[in-house]
Amino acid sequence: MSYVQSPRPRYDAPTYIPSNAAVRHLWGDEVSGEVADRIYVSSDLIHQLVFNLPPGGAFRHSADYRTIFAADEVYYVLSGTLVLSNPERGEVHLLHPGEYAFFRKDTWHHGFSYGETELSVLEIFAPPPSQGTSSAYARTKDLLQSPSYSQDDLIGCWPMAQDVARGRSSIRIIREPDLLWRLEGKHGQLLLGIAVSTEHLTVGTGYLLPGKRSEMHSHGGDEIIYLLSGQMSVRSLHGGEQVWAELSPGDAFYVPQGCPHQYYNLSGTQARFIFGVAPSYLPDKERP
Repeated sequence: MSYVQSPRPRYDAPTYIPSNAAVRHLWGDEVSGEVADRIYVSSDLIHQLVFNLPPGGAFRHSADYRTIFAADEVYYVLSGTLVLSNPERGEVHLLHPGEYAFFRKDTWHHGFSYGETELSVLEIFAPPPSQGTSSAYARTKDLLQSPSYSQDDLIGCWPMAQDVARGRSSIRIIREPDLLWRLEGKHGQLLLGIAVSTEHLTVGTGYLLPGKRSEMHSHGGDEIIYLLSGQMSVRSLHGGEQVWAELSPGDAFYVPQGCPHQYYNLSGTQARFIFGVAPSYLPDKERP
């Protein structure tokens, strides 16, 4: 199958995006493998999707589909087992549900589903494809001809060489102890664990207890909220009007840059969500 550009769903106002409304896209060919994406948003600032692979499935790269981009990328494993590799360096990493992988511009990456159940991964990407950072950029790079999935020079000196391996790794694996924790609101209503925060993208996990609500706030970038568990509502103000949405797991909500919004948990269980903001998490007036 020849190259097909991915759809770019974008919105001009705060928008509720239920799981079944995400735009389906199948990419890949016989060489790269085929991957089923569900794209929630692809604005001028942020790109977010969920992709799935069956047990034993994989994506690599081909001449038409080159998996090397000019963006910061974050993977969050929703279910299944992900083996993620940089085939240019021979790096291989194992990820389980609830774990993040982060890599930057010019990182080749291949993914393999190594569990007994379907692999599902949330991906957040900035600068987004609309800025020429995905396939258009990838086609300017030399094709990687000889993928490698091992670092043979470390055999015979492991685990003594762990620090060496970490120092040259292009893919960072982020688990709960690695998160940068913060409480937001005067009374600490909202607990956030920041997994990644760069000049292009901030991604993390949020927790909201039953019966609580966050304060009204805004960001210096577009935000996408993806509910992992529980029930949560989002209230947003735009053009003098109020937008209200009630999210179930797998649903998302898009908030344009600078738009005031807040979260409500009207249920009896904790709400847990992933958020991504690009380019800046802090509003302009709060940036250091």
